[in-house]
Amino acid sequence: MTPQGFEFSKLIRLLQILFAVALLVLLWRLVEGEQALKLLGSANPIWIIAAFLTISLQTVLSAVRWRLTAGQLGLAMSFGTALREYYLAQIVNQALPGGILGDAGRALRSRGTAGLLTSGQAVLLERSAGQVALFVLMLGALLVTLLIPSGVTWPAWLLLTIALLVIGFFAITALLLLIARNSSGKSGRFLRGLALASRSAFFPSSVFWKQSLLSLGTAVCNVAGFTFAAWAIGFQLSFLIALALVPMILTAMLLPLTISGWGLREAVAVALFPLVGATATQGLVVSVTFGLICLLAALPGLAFARSSPKPKPAAGEDAESAS
Repeated sequence: MTPQGFEFSKLIRLLQILFAVALLVLLWRLVEGEQALKLLGSANPIWIIAAFLTISLQTVLSAVRWRLTAGQLGLAMSFGTALREYYLAQIVNQALPGGILGDAGRALRSRGTAGLLTSGQAVLLERSAGQVALFVLMLGALLVTLLIPSGVTWPAWLLLTIALLVIGFFAITALLLLIARNSSGKSGRFLRGLALASRSAFFPSSVFWKQSLLSLGTAVCNVAGFTFAAWAIGFQLSFLIALALVPMILTAMLLPLTISGWGLREAVAVALFPLVGATATQGLVVSVTFGLICLLAALPGLAFARSSPKPKPAAGEDAESAS
């Protein structure tokens, strides 16, 4: 990176931090800030510990899923290596926007003898599987709450937004498949390779159910961690409602506008929590509590940072890069 590029990167990082702080301050002023602080200080430690253990279990299940996905693509790694790299990626993602740069490093360090393309595919597919599972759980729970009286009336604008997201997802998927089938350029070759890798990673009968259970397990852990954070401050959020609500809140963290989604996640929680019988203040406190728990659960990554081996290029990779 050139000095000018490095300075620009630092400027962007500073702006993202300032944006996150500004959002949190604005939310603090919009809700009852003093009440939020009291709720945060009175959080039940038992449910905090439960949330911490649940988020930690999610990391373990994610590492297992990544190891399985990589193995299906010919990239072997031990469980210890997968878990170490996953923790290391998480601690990086906690400090950077968008939650993906840590995963890029995970792909780089794990390339082994399979090469960077294969390791990148394994990371991309593994993360995508988790997002799809979270989205499927949300749609399933939302449908149940619409068919069975649940005490929650979802507003039309929210249902329309979700419907548009579903339509957009299938439209983008269809477009990518069309490019993969008809393009002879780099994008077409990349998408065809990704489609083949996806087929190898997820659809053989020997791994399909393992992949499904692992992805659903990580999604349930994510929702459960958020639910326990709500219970910790005294709001008894039902798990069914949480399955529909929490994925909407966590999706905001994917936008690379702040550091690790801080501020964006809280803004969505403040907007959506009143829909399920809570106050905006409770939404803010639950989201902040969840964010702090995720940060604590990622701290083992610091222990792995110094012991993590430097990435070694795969055999022939330098030659391929040069060509």
